[in-house]
Amino acid sequence: MTSKSSDNLPDFAVNGINLASAGLGARAIVATDEFFAPLARALDPAEPIFLADKFDDSGKWMDGWETRRRRGGGHDHGTIALAARGRITGFDVDTRHFTGNNAPACRIEACDCAGEPGEDAVWVEVLPVAPLGPDSHHYFASSGDRPFTHVRLHIYPDGGVARLRVFGVPAIDPARLDGKTADLAATLCGGWALAWSDAHYGNPQQLLAPGRGVNMGDGWETRRRRTPGHDWIIIELGIRGVLTRALVDTAHFKGNYPESCSLQAADLSGFRGGELTEAVVAASMFWEELLPRQSLSADAEHGFDRLADLGPVTHVRLNVFPDGGISRLRLFGEPQ
Repeated sequence: MTSKSSDNLPDFAVNGINLASAGLGARAIVATDEFFAPLARALDPAEPIFLADKFDDSGKWMDGWETRRRRGGGHDHGTIALAARGRITGFDVDTRHFTGNNAPACRIEACDCAGEPGEDAVWVEVLPVAPLGPDSHHYFASSGDRPFTHVRLHIYPDGGVARLRVFGVPAIDPARLDGKTADLAATLCGGWALAWSDAHYGNPQQLLAPGRGVNMGDGWETRRRRTPGHDWIIIELGIRGVLTRALVDTAHFKGNYPESCSLQAADLSGFRGGELTEAVVAASMFWEELLPRQSLSADAEHGFDRLADLGPVTHVRLNVFPDGGISRLRLFGEPQ
C-alpha cells in the first residue's frame, strides 16, 4: 500500500489540495513585471525543470516567474485566481533552480471576491514577510481562517519563484448542492486520492482533476503487474452522498488500459485520512460492491448508471484488473 508520503512535509502539504494549480483551473491575472518568465509558469502542476542550454529573447529561460532587476526601489507582485474558493492552510514558495536570481523574501495576501479583484477589493495578509533562499522549497502556514478566491504574491525586491503552491480545502456550500447531482469525488469538491496499490506513472490525484486528461501522463497508471492480484485506489469523497452514476475515462490509454474495473464503497464518516489511512485500506477489502466488474476499452469514456443502492458513502475503492491506466474517475451523486 502506498499513499502520499509525508517526507517530513507539513500536514497542510500532505493533505491539502493545491488551489493554485493551473491543472485545476488556477489563473495568473496580472503581475508588475514578467520580463524573464511569466507568472503563469509558476502555477504549472509539474515539477520545475532546468534546461542549461535554453535561452530566449529575454535571456536565460527559467521554469517559473522571474522579474527583471529593480533599479528604482519598490518590489514586484503578482495576482492569482485560485482554482476554487477555499480555506487556505499553507504555502510552498518554491525557488528550485533559481540560485543567484531567486527572490530573497516574500509576503502573501488573499481576498474573497466575485470576479476579478478591483480597487475596492479587501486584501488580508495571510503570510507576513518571510525570507526565501535559493533552490529550495519554503513551506509556510497560512494565518487566514476563512475562504478566499485570490492570492497576491509579493516578492522583495525582485527575482524568481519556480512554483507557488497554495494548499487548502475547497469551500463548498452544501445548500447550493441540495437536491442536485454533483461529482462528489472531484478535486474541486474536496475529493482526494487517499491510498493506492501502485502509482509508478502519473499522479493519482489527477484522477479527480477537471476536464479530460491531456496526455497519457495525466492520470493514474500502475506498472505492469508480474504477480497475481490486481491494482486499486481509494478515493475519499469531498462530500458524503448517495452515488448514482460513475464514469471511468481511459483517455490516451490505448495499449495499457485495464481489462476491467469494479467499485466498492463505504460510509466511514469521521475517518479523514491521516493516521487512519492504514485502517481504511485494511477495511476496504470488505466494503460492499457499488459496481460489479465491468469491461473497459481503450481511450474511451465508460458511463455506468446502474450502481448499487448503498445509501450515503464517504469512500470509494476503484479496482482495476489486472493493472493499467485510468485518466479520470467521476462519481456522481446527491450530497447527504
